[in-house]
Amino acid sequence: MLNILVLCTGNSCRSVIGEALFNHLGQGRIKAFSAGSHPKGQVHPKALATLQAQGVSTEGLFSKSWDSLENQPIDIVITVCDNAAGEVCPVYLNQAVKAHWGLPDPDRVTGSNDEVMAAFKETYRALEQRINKMLALPLETMPADELTAELNAIGKLTA
Repeated sequence: MLNILVLCTGNSCRSVIGEALFNHLGQGRIKAFSAGSHPKGQVHPKALATLQAQGVSTEGLFSKSWDSLENQPIDIVITVCDNAAGEVCPVYLNQAVKAHWGLPDPDRVTGSNDEVMAAFKETYRALEQRINKMLALPLETMPADELTAELNAIGKLTA
């Protein structure tokens, strides 16, 4: 089973949605975690509502620092925000394959509740599309350089 870490600065929206989706879609093949370099300490309620509306379990999701995973072996690290992509990862992640899947922060959207929820749904949809493409790859047998290239290409996908 591959261990995947989804990183974002605040670990409250995008990375948590990614963690939940990886675990939902990659059952038995993937074990996903999420963390932040500067976690907000709580998962955004609209991220949880978005996952629940899609039938994805939110059990056990919480906002945490990447330091809390220091003893967890990680095979693949995916950053979902540009700030986290530009940060120096902790030493324990040096051996992991790294890719960037930049997405806008739905928490920064202003407007009506419907407009904000639409941003969270769009984040969910984009991550679902990318994760499904990733899971179609022979992840377990791909050389690290090929896997990195494929994952970065997936990160550039748009609707």
